[in-house]
Amino acid sequence: MSALKPVVTHFFDEPTNTYSYVVKDPNSSHCAIVDSVLDFDYAAGRTSTESAERILKFIKDNHLTVDWILETHVHADHLSAAPFLKEHTGAQLGIGEHIKTVQETFGKAFNEGTEFQRDGSQFDHLFADGDTFSIGELQAQVLHTPGHTPACLTYVIGDAAFVGDTLFMPDYGTARCDFPGGDARTLYRSIQKVFALPDQTRLFMCHDYKAPDRDEYAFETTVAEEKQNNVHVGGGTTEDEFVKMRTERDATLNMPRLILPSVQINMRAGHLPQPENNGQRYLKLPLNLF
Repeated sequence: MSALKPVVTHFFDEPTNTYSYVVKDPNSSHCAIVDSVLDFDYAAGRTSTESAERILKFIKDNHLTVDWILETHVHADHLSAAPFLKEHTGAQLGIGEHIKTVQETFGKAFNEGTEFQRDGSQFDHLFADGDTFSIGELQAQVLHTPGHTPACLTYVIGDAAFVGDTLFMPDYGTARCDFPGGDARTLYRSIQKVFALPDQTRLFMCHDYKAPDRDEYAFETTVAEEKQNNVHVGGGTTEDEFVKMRTERDATLNMPRLILPSVQINMRAGHLPQPENNGQRYLKLPLNLF
């Protein structure tokens, strides 16, 4: 029996080049939200929920029931709106079980105190490789696809897969692997897990930056297209070839503009740090660390 075809609606945040998704069961009103965005004005240190409110309006206008708020990983390029969406929908918040590794790494990097829990307890559910869950009648499976970060997941929902930062559109390539806990060889092997899905599986990107000679943003491709045409890993690229390319390329890249605020908030499941004794919340700026 062929997999159900979820109804996928995308929401694009151009300031962070991020795609968020509402993934709906075609046979009911049940849905999930994947990789939401909390707007952040870095210069002012101010957050807002405009992007998340657009998703909520869509959900309300279409009378949807949100079963899950899903994170593919701890994003380093945008803040998550998960707590805001959870408050308004009552949905469960899920991420990969290796969030604990990320929390341990960045808990040390930001010198977080013992009040910062490093056991993933800020999330409602920690997914392991091979876990399954449902969205209405839609069956979903979890693939652990590390390499960009240790906690990266791909959510295979019906005939669609949400790959996070593991892959980009075929003309743009693959995720960087130079963040703490990243590894190019691991990423190559994770991508082979995605490539093992049926060729017709629809793949939905978390980001797009418009490849050279392409004027429009894009977010959807297929396993077959990625296997054949991905400029970094397609067409039979070997593991050693990929590792060499990825390592050399990563050495030329700057850190994402929002990595420092993003990681501090996203490792807390989108929650802001606790207020200090003056009632104000603060983010840390470690100097010369990354």
